[in-house]
Amino acid sequence: MSLSAVGLAAAAPLIIVLALVIRAALGSPVIFSQMRPGLNARPFMLYKFRSMNDARFPDGELLGDEVRLTALGKWLRKLSLDELPQLWNVLKGDMSLVGPRPLLMEYLPLYDERQRRRHEVRPGITGWAQVKGRNALSWEEKFDLDVWYVERQSFALDLRIIGMTIAKLVRPHGISQPGSATMPRFTGSARDD
Repeated sequence: MSLSAVGLAAAAPLIIVLALVIRAALGSPVIFSQMRPGLNARPFMLYKFRSMNDARFPDGELLGDEVRLTALGKWLRKLSLDELPQLWNVLKGDMSLVGPRPLLMEYLPLYDERQRRRHEVRPGITGWAQVKGRNALSWEEKFDLDVWYVERQSFALDLRIIGMTIAKLVRPHGISQPGSATMPRFTGSARDD
């Protein structure tokens, strides 16, 4: 948590500038918040910089991510700057710097027994799946990497992942699934375990 406090303080000027840019480009709110499952699948409120507009169908339903993701949003995601507000989640103890990414609450009943193990540790801003391919991976590959991390979690591994994350920020890759603006929704495991 002390690292997140230092990171939050160091990133404060950048966070303020980004908030002003997002406010000018997308309006309010600047911060996107959503309930996500944390340690032991306990819900918490996740914070990110907003990267999409609120474009909707005539019936009021939001348009798809590929339509709503703005040029600014793509840039924020490419450099992972949209994740900066999650330092607050780390400071609060909801998240760690390293761990499986916190996904949607609606995915919880879709996990198989092995995939549920990803909730045995706090979710992270970065993780093993992020440095091994991010959204270019299939859901099954991501979950296998998440469980691999859970089974081997250590301070040394976390430091390695943080180092790999910094390298990935210099040369971003895997920000979106091929043919998709982000990542297709998880609808359950495709394999028979």
